[in-house]
Parts: sequence; structure tokens; C-alpha cells
Amino acid sequence: MHVPDGFIDAPASAVTGVVAAGALAVSLRGARRELDERTAPLAGLVAAFIFAVQMLNFPVAAGTSGHLLGGALAAILVGPYTGVLCVSVVLLMQGVLFADGGLTALGVNITDMAIVTTVVSYAVFRALLAVLPRKRRSVTIASFVAALVSVPAAAVAFTLMYAVGGTTDVAIGKVATAMIGVHVLIGIGEAVITALTVSAVIAVRPDLVHGARGLQQRLKLRVNGTLVDAPAPTAPVAARTSRRTLWISGLVASLVLAGFVSFYASADPDGLEKVARDQGIDKRTEQHAAADSPLAGYGVKNVSNARLSGGVAGVIGVGVTVVAGSAVFWAVRRRRGADVSPVNTGV
Repeated sequence: MHVPDGFIDAPASAVTGVVAAGALAVSLRGARRELDERTAPLAGLVAAFIFAVQMLNFPVAAGTSGHLLGGALAAILVGPYTGVLCVSVVLLMQGVLFADGGLTALGVNITDMAIVTTVVSYAVFRALLAVLPRKRRSVTIASFVAALVSVPAAAVAFTLMYAVGGTTDVAIGKVATAMIGVHVLIGIGEAVITALTVSAVIAVRPDLVHGARGLQQRLKLRVNGTLVDAPAPTAPVAARTSRRTLWISGLVASLVLAGFVSFYASADPDGLEKVARDQGIDKRTEQHAAADSPLAGYGVKNVSNARLSGGVAGVIGVGVTVVAGSAVFWAVRRRRGADVSPVNTGV
């Protein structure tokens, strides 16, 4: 669903740019409350993992493919504010280095793929957890449904933006029908990937999953006929794996997915590309400003072997994203530390 330059006119792109900038400012502030010394490294890894999995287009219909958007996955693993930042970092790396998603359309893409997917999915996720039993299985179920809903929600958001600032004269009803229809199918793939990933992390380190905090209900004791909370256990439950092991395993998985598995991804156009071709909304597509980038198109310039070219580009992308994401989240965590320092608290 990466929107290229030329789909949305300049005024609408400028408005979405302002919306995106405001949302990022709010997210930077909110992420200070979500990140600590344990979860900040995970956030950088989540950004790199989303980048890697977005390279794995999967077939959803005849001649159409889809890929992970990642908003639901990021929001559930590291929190909604941090999730917006994770997906935004990925979109920035893709636009600047790989010419994927227009630069003038960066505000459109952040609004659609980072903000809408994260806000919608996390709202659905929390609503489901409020009515489901407080168990790990409930987190997986809620993750599946939240991710499934987030993709057609992004399709609806794009349709609304196109209705306001589309550059071609196409019946908006046809665009909406085509976009929502194909992205419901893509949402199923998004839901499966999100649920499996969240379930895998919860299995080894539930304490690091933002959406699983407070998962277990406190035991109740009957005292003089009244139910009261049992005392909290004095010793924490031992984790199955260390944070370092989890981080290294996640990074290795991301490198393998981007550097090797991506070669076998579907070559069919994704949902937005297919709809754009079929409905004629791509007539005024502009050449990407970074079209001459050495990594444009997820390949290394002047490397003739397609497998090697794509694999090296994928590895570079994962590396750059994890470094950029980790730097952002480290800075946010440091700012949080400054905000709660004795000087600021008046102690």
C-alpha cells in the first residue's frame, strides 16, 4: 500500500504531512512512557522485522499479492505510540533508500500505514481483551482480529484521501470497492503473521510484550466471607530466554527473511498497484526522486545476479533500519530518564 508520488495532489499531500508530523510528535512523547531499558532494544528490532517481512509479498488472488503493513504487530509488541514510530522508521528507510513509496507522499503513507493501522488495530485489540478471558490465548486471538481489521481500515483511509486529493477522474465507488475487497484478503495474511509472531514472543518473554502486560488475574482469597486479592508473588517468573538471545534471534530471522526468503516472494503487484492499474488511478504517477538510488527497487545497482542483488539489498535494509530505529528509541528512552530525574521531580 505504499503510495507513490503523483497519486495524491500537492494540497492533500501537504495536509497529510502536517497530520503525520503532529502524530509523530505525539508518539515521541507517548513512547517515553512505553519504553524502558528492557523494551527499547526490542522496538528497534520490531522495526527491522517489519521491514524484512514487508519484502515477502504473498499471493492473495489471481495476479495480486499482499504484504505485511505491521501497524498491529508493532502496537501489540511495543505499544501504540512506539508502534507508530516503528512503522514510520520503516517507511522512511523504504522511501529514501529503496524508492518505495513517494517522498512527497511520505505524509500520506505515514498517515495511512503507520497511524491508521496502529490506532485502529490497538483499539480493536484492547476492546477484545476487555471481554476475553485474561489468558495468553486471548492475546493471540485479539492480535489476529486486530491485524485483520487494520488492513481494510487502511484501504478505507486511502480511499478517503484519494476522494479528497486524487489526481485522476475515477469514480470513487469503484476505487473503494476494489481497494476494500482485495485488502480484506491481504488482511488475512497480515492477521496470520501478526498472531504467530506475537504468540512466539509471548511464549518466551511475555514480560516484554506491551499488549500482554497485566495478563494474569490476581488470585483471590476468601477472608471472613469477602474475596480479596492474594499477595503478589515475591519472586518473578523466570524467563525462558534472555533479552539478548531474543534480540539476536529476531535479528537473525530478519536477515534470513530479507536476505534469502524474499527471493521467493510473489512478483505480482500488491493490492494498491493492482487497483491503480485496473482503475486507472496511476496515470499521473511521477518518477521517484530516489529512483537512481543504488538500492532502488530492492536491488543493488550494477549487480547482475538477481538473487545476490536482492539479498544484499535486503540485508542492508534490515541493518540500516535496526540501527536507525534503535537510535531513535534509545534517544526517546534517554529523554524519559531526563524527565523523571531528581531535578525534574523536585526531589
